[in-house]
Amino acid sequence: MKIFRNGLFTGLALQVAIGPVFFYIINLALQKTIFHGLVGALAVAIVDFSYVALAILGIGKILENEKIKRIFGIISSLVLIIFGLIIIKGITNINISNRIIGSVSLLSSFISVLLLTISNPITIVLYTGILGARGIEKNYTQRELFVFGFGIGMATLIFMSASVILFSLIKGSVPVLLIQIMNLIVGCLLIGYGGIRLRKVFKKV
Repeated sequence: MKIFRNGLFTGLALQVAIGPVFFYIINLALQKTIFHGLVGALAVAIVDFSYVALAILGIGKILENEKIKRIFGIISSLVLIIFGLIIIKGITNINISNRIIGSVSLLSSFISVLLLTISNPITIVLYTGILGARGIEKNYTQRELFVFGFGIGMATLIFMSASVILFSLIKGSVPVLLIQIMNLIVGCLLIGYGGIRLRKVFKKV
């Protein structure tokens, strides 16, 4: 239980670094329904659980290879930019009805968040470093590392779900214009983040 709790607190500390995926999920909850936001939170948690498991199994070491890292970097950056462009393009289609009903299926919301989260495979390297350091410091076995990693994944699910619920509670008082502005911000964040990462990749070539 103590190991799980340590993983949970470590994961919550990592959540302080809010990124584009967080804003994308909150945007889903505001523009669609709370369920769209919650399935998005679930998608992020699933990817985190998977990345933690892969990091423990040593897959993260593979991504330290510069050639593989470059390929992943290009693909993931393009995914971010494409998502950003799609979001900005859809700004004019936002209205009161689709904010309440939600024209996008839960599966589509889940898949879109899943793809966005997977587009940052360098997270595996981050988890490899954290799990490696903690394993050495606490002398954890592989089984204990999985418990610690499970705590990290649960932190993602708890933080994201709580954020979705909080923003959903105030959704009724959020005007359409603010939703459109938020879409623009999210779109620009994704494009900007993707562009910066893409430039870094080609800068190293």
